Amino acid sequence: MAKVAFLGLGVMGFPMAGYLAKNGHEVTVYNRTRAKADAWVAKYGGKAADTPKAAAQGASIVFSCVGDDPDLRAVTVGANGAFESMAKDSIYVDHTTASANIARELYAEAAKKGIHFIDAPVSGGQAGAENGALTVMCGGAAAPFETAKPVIAHFAKAVTLLGPSGAGQLTKMVNQICIAGLVQGLSEGINFALKAGLDAKQVLDVIGKGAAQSWQMDNRGKTMVEDKFDFGFAVDWMRKDLRIALEESNKNGAPLPVTEIVNGYYGEIQKMGGGRWDTSSLIRRLRKA
Repeated sequence: MAKVAFLGLGVMGFPMAGYLAKNGHEVTVYNRTRAKADAWVAKYGGKAADTPKAAAQGASIVFSCVGDDPDLRAVTVGANGAFESMAKDSIYVDHTTASANIARELYAEAAKKGIHFIDAPVSGGQAGAENGALTVMCGGAAAPFETAKPVIAHFAKAVTLLGPSGAGQLTKMVNQICIAGLVQGLSEGINFALKAGLDAKQVLDVIGKGAAQSWQMDNRGKTMVEDKFDFGFAVDWMRKDLRIALEESNKNGAPLPVTEIVNGYYGEIQKMGGGRWDTSSLIRRLRKA
């Protein structure tokens, strides 16, 4: 069992760190709001630290799951960041959905200190984190990945190395690009069924057995019919993820016309007060029409 640290205890990080503790690892946690770290310790044991530097002291693997590039930079190379105290040959595994640029930047900074950095964004949402069934997409060197993989697997159903530093973040962008188009298509289909006077849930049961089937249909279709969105992956976070993907597309020349449109639709949802609604709330735009 390893001595590990986990930085960031949001809706994803809290249960992810919990799986590490439940599987026997010695876990020290850090959260920007100390009360959340204390609540985690009360539930799972382990220790809480006041800074990322203190949490990472003596850890063989340090995990993080924070908000965006600036948050990740703060907990790694900022004042009292984890890189200050990490030992040579220790491993930093970042589960934040961030840019490929910062992944490469931190990989290089870590290497200067003899530390290994793996970008490892996840898919599966809050439910995946709580059920220990996340899909983890990794970028970095093979040897540290193989060391970290069985530890990551405590909260994941799939852990895959996709290439050098940044490859994990690029793969997560592909994931979010695909989801955006799928959710819009599902929204339009369900709204069409309702306008046509069909039993939309029955329609979903039928077409879900054919070529239209998807995770979004299976897990979000019926709640979209019921107009329920107070759960799942928030629109605010999806807009952040799509912004990152669109910025990357401007660099690599890959056109993302549908993603641009759907990103704008999510902006409309935010203006409706739906920043914390699940991403499947796109259908509410259509219901207004």
